[in-house]
Amino acid sequence: MDAVANNINEQYAAKAFSTQSTVFDEIYADNTIVSYKRDRVRAHVLQYLKPNAYILELNSGTGEDATFFAALGHNVHATDVAAGMQQKLREKATKQGLGNLISTELCSFTQLKELKNKGPFDHVFSNFAGLNCTGELDKVLQSLPNLLNNNGVATLVILPKFCLWESLLLFKGKFKTATRRWFSKNGVTAHVAGTYFTCWYYNPSSVINAVKDSFEVLSVEGLCTIVPPSYIEYFAEKHPRVYSRLKRLEERYRFSWPWHFVGDYYIISLKKK
Repeated sequence: MDAVANNINEQYAAKAFSTQSTVFDEIYADNTIVSYKRDRVRAHVLQYLKPNAYILELNSGTGEDATFFAALGHNVHATDVAAGMQQKLREKATKQGLGNLISTELCSFTQLKELKNKGPFDHVFSNFAGLNCTGELDKVLQSLPNLLNNNGVATLVILPKFCLWESLLLFKGKFKTATRRWFSKNGVTAHVAGTYFTCWYYNPSSVINAVKDSFEVLSVEGLCTIVPPSYIEYFAEKHPRVYSRLKRLEERYRFSWPWHFVGDYYIISLKKK
């Protein structure tokens, strides 16, 4: 995909998520597995954050993570291409008394060279597959070293090309959903609030190969590999004992092959060389 088409795709994605910005938090507030995912990602990031870190967040959304890290005393520069999301983030930061620790900037992660605030940052963070909205992830990754301090860390949460739980939907007759990642070389059409855009899937090996000259891999862990994805609604509520058992299993095997790359997402942390 060329740069112009890629930018148009991001604009469509931004439009879709901006439309949902006023209700985004409410939709997921009571989703047990969404809360589980956030807790897992945050725990992963916190093990690499130094005190009073300066964080660049890509596709920051409504600021659920930005406000979490700011409340711990970190400074966050939150970027997004969705104006509605950024407005919601600023309102949230002000309401929580965190405006002095959070700054915002409308900027695509494919155009990080145009960032007004270039840091340098201690940590770059992107949650819940925002980076899957580009077919040029390698270009995004290659722009990160110039934004990071020496030994700075990037933590990215990305959708891989295979999800075990998703594939099991074949047995429910949901062929299109079950196989959408299998045939995604040229991207797959997704939609939010009636707006369509393209989504790509990337295995950890693609990320590692793209940054091998500038980053070393700290860790890769699967997320919702054994625990079901959050779109399998009310699983935790309907099957609490099974859910607890699956969480324990995922905790045990999340770094192991093949579980670290067959989940709904994986979390990868990279340290600048």
